[in-house]
Amino acid sequence: MKNKLLYITILFFVIGCENDRDKKTKHIDIKPIVVEPKIERPDFNADSAYLFVQQQVDFGPRFPNNEAHGKCAKYLENKLKSYGLNTITQVGKAKTFNNKEITIKNIIGAYNPDAKKRILLFAHWDSRPFADQDVKDKTKPILGANDGASGVGILIEVARQLSLKKPKIGVDIIFFDAEDYGEPSGIKEDENSANTWCLGSQYWANNLHQINYTAEYGILLDMVGASNANFTMEGYSVDYAPEILQKVWDNARSLGYSNYFVSKKNNYITDDHLFINKITNIPSIDIIHSDKFTGSFHPSWHTHKDDMGVIDKATLSTVGEVLLYTIYTEN
Repeated sequence: MKNKLLYITILFFVIGCENDRDKKTKHIDIKPIVVEPKIERPDFNADSAYLFVQQQVDFGPRFPNNEAHGKCAKYLENKLKSYGLNTITQVGKAKTFNNKEITIKNIIGAYNPDAKKRILLFAHWDSRPFADQDVKDKTKPILGANDGASGVGILIEVARQLSLKKPKIGVDIIFFDAEDYGEPSGIKEDENSANTWCLGSQYWANNLHQINYTAEYGILLDMVGASNANFTMEGYSVDYAPEILQKVWDNARSLGYSNYFVSKKNNYITDDHLFINKITNIPSIDIIHSDKFTGSFHPSWHTHKDDMGVIDKATLSTVGEVLLYTIYTEN
């Protein structure tokens, strides 16, 4: 994910070029709120979500300009269409940190496109083209089961559930491309390094698929499939969308998932939500795994171990239920 070499300190860690180095982690006292469930627990099929993750991984590494990438893009577009979403693929061009021109494919699906009140759900679908955090085969691409496919798999199952139990609001699902093609740590490490990540979301934010598109808020899923996941309150999410963050964490608590969604502020991570916040002004949060002991990402991050062995159905179900609960309580 976005030049994520981790430097652990006593109070917090700074993540490569992901973090704003001049920004200190603020201490905030987040008091748990007892919230009674507003609706019955939504149906989310973890087996289905797991299958959708597996089907992406079966294509192999999925980075811009390779064959698996093109095949998976078509698969994702067809999946969203099959559940009744108005779906398009936004195609654009971008240059990577090493000056390589790539073709970006953002897959965009709209449920209930005529509804004025809308929620934006998004995840990146590309995988890292090299294993820079591994100890061997560092130049070979990874499968990206957790870092990429997990969030997308959950959102495809969300789309399937929307086709079965239809909310009144509109929901837009975007699978952003080229999030994970950022500059590896140790090359330049200047202030522009962060912009080498999240190329697909940057492109979309500057070239909206609809004129004046907006949403009430956005929720990003990134690395949301590992067992014993720990989702803390990411720094930019706290700064840009504190009310949305609290809403989602309260919803998780209502469902009994406060052991996953922890009311603790964490670090500033350059992820797709940052550019959505900065460029489109849609208040957006990031649900992203942070190891409860080290504060780092999952040990499989940007290594060849990021395969289906990492994926846990219980975590997929937890995140999926929280998303559906959030959607259905907006009616």
